[in-house]
Amino acid sequence: MSEQPPPPRDFASLYRTTVEPLRRYLTRLLGSTTEAQDIAHDAYLRVYPTVQKNEAQKPEALLFTTARRLAFNRLKRRRIAPFVSSPPQPEVTPSRTPGVVEQVMARQEWHQLEQAIAQLPEGCRTVLLLRKIDLLSHQEIADRLGIAISTVEKQHARALRLLRLALLAASDQAATNPPHPSEQEARP
Repeated sequence: MSEQPPPPRDFASLYRTTVEPLRRYLTRLLGSTTEAQDIAHDAYLRVYPTVQKNEAQKPEALLFTTARRLAFNRLKRRRIAPFVSSPPQPEVTPSRTPGVVEQVMARQEWHQLEQAIAQLPEGCRTVLLLRKIDLLSHQEIADRLGIAISTVEKQHARALRLLRLALLAASDQAATNPPHPSEQEARP
């Protein structure tokens, strides 16, 4: 006759001796290791106070019974409100392309930026476009225009400052004077 180890009396020893068998048991019941881990966790939480107070005569049996009941409840919920893992439907998935509102806003912002750049002084505009569009360094711009690097740096900084002010003014004006719906339709 083989001796069985005494039943665990504290929670830590109960956990160590039962965690793997409990998860295997729940995985067989539920068919999912993830759900089995969740249910096992919930079962341990439920029996913890009883085991800590030494109120359970057979803590292992209490644990497995609690886990089994939790698993059955999960299975019942699956039947009532099944989670269908089907591919996403195109009509309900978000599109990667911008919507109409985003497109209109982008066009308006682009128009404001074009206007602000057109209003820059000639030297600032030239330096800004060479720096931001042609991606030239300050040295390359200075060489191309035949001016000092410090002038390029000042013109670039001035252009950015004037652009920032123009765009802030345009956004403030748009916030205080939204266009009338009929004006929006007339725009291209």
